[in-house]
Amino acid sequence: MDKSTLYQQQNTLTRYLRDPDHCAPPAGMDAARAQVYRDLVFSNLSSLLSGTFPVLVKILGDDHWRSLVRIFLRDYRAQTPKFGEIAQEFVEFLASEALALSDGAWPPFMVELAHYEWVEMALQQSDAEPLRASDAGLLLDRPLQVSPLAWPLAYGWPVQLVGPDYRPDSPPAQPTLLLVRRTEDWNVRFSKLSPLAWRLLQRIGEFPQLDGQAQLEGLAVEAGMVGAPEFIDSGLALLRQMHGEGVIGMAA
Repeated sequence: MDKSTLYQQQNTLTRYLRDPDHCAPPAGMDAARAQVYRDLVFSNLSSLLSGTFPVLVKILGDDHWRSLVRIFLRDYRAQTPKFGEIAQEFVEFLASEALALSDGAWPPFMVELAHYEWVEMALQQSDAEPLRASDAGLLLDRPLQVSPLAWPLAYGWPVQLVGPDYRPDSPPAQPTLLLVRRTEDWNVRFSKLSPLAWRLLQRIGEFPQLDGQAQLEGLAVEAGMVGAPEFIDSGLALLRQMHGEGVIGMAA
């Protein structure tokens, strides 16, 4: 068998494995054997993904979940060979196909829910190191940074509440602001953030050259609280709390 024929057979088999409803297996290949390969590929992919998105699987039900995995397998071209990164590719697929998947057959919160569920696995597997220990007394005097193991997130949907018994049809007026962080014991914890706390963490990422005092003063300007000492005091207490939890620290 020459290389071109081998390539054609491999390409034909790949198309069949991705989309067996519309593509035939290679000519001359035993149909039963081809079906075994087809079922193994789909089953392995579905099992790999379902462990990361248990809430989404329950909401969709088996039939819709299988349909979604089939669309992913058929249409998406993953860029990673690593099994542990396929879930991230799935989230990116959902985001890229958001309009195509908004025809009413799929929950409107599906993309954000999938991202929310993926975050836990992503932090568990992250190779990032926690911030070095630092002196909380210097929070106002030194530039700050957010730990790579603490992610402030904003969603349009209340993803932490969504489940089989709660499937909202429209997003609330206010966004859902969350902090997801990995603790020293490798547990991933989710907590709600106030708009000011979320913005403070965002500002630290946007303006890494500013010290803590300048960050709080800038936040006061944005909040219309310039000249209010109680605002700075509350902000410092928040910085100390987040520092104690390993969410923020001194910039290197």
